[in-house]
Amino acid sequence: MTERGASSTDDPVDRLLATARGDAVEDPFRVTGVMMQYYHVCERELWLASRNLEIDRENVNVVRGTRVDESAYADRGKRNLRFGMISLDLLDDGRVIEIKPSSSLEEPARMQLSYYLWYLDRVAGVEREGVLAHPTERQRESVELSSERVEKVERAIRGIHQVVTADSPPSAEEKPYCESCAYHDLCWC
Repeated sequence: MTERGASSTDDPVDRLLATARGDAVEDPFRVTGVMMQYYHVCERELWLASRNLEIDRENVNVVRGTRVDESAYADRGKRNLRFGMISLDLLDDGRVIEIKPSSSLEEPARMQLSYYLWYLDRVAGVEREGVLAHPTERQRESVELSSERVEKVERAIRGIHQVVTADSPPSAEEKPYCESCAYHDLCWC
């Protein structure tokens, strides 16, 4: 970085951090938690979402996920916090919680939570622990921002940048969960 506001780096991680800190960046770059999850589920889904193509909000899986997220832990002091480019849930004890209806896509959910922890640490200088919860399965897992997780998050940020700046979407690739995807019709019609 040169003076505040003049970013000379091409590294997407540095550009994201500069954007998040409010520096004037020639080509701002933003990553949300959902983008991190999509990157680990399906790069085509990420590319479609990055073009503001709205998902099917009536999709049974979207409705189910929203219902579980809104109802789980509501009686235990869960509250939503919007901070810069992320929106996360906090428990009363300060831990960041990511709630998913199923553990079927556990690593994408773990990476989404890891990104929130990374963002809080790198942008705000706040260290937090995380909890990945699957209330319908009665499972909880503690997630910490280890050096390995930091590397994975930063590698994913660079991968996300590559996907979302591409002129065309990645090829459709049949995966076990395609049928339940809210973007299904855009890929397979």
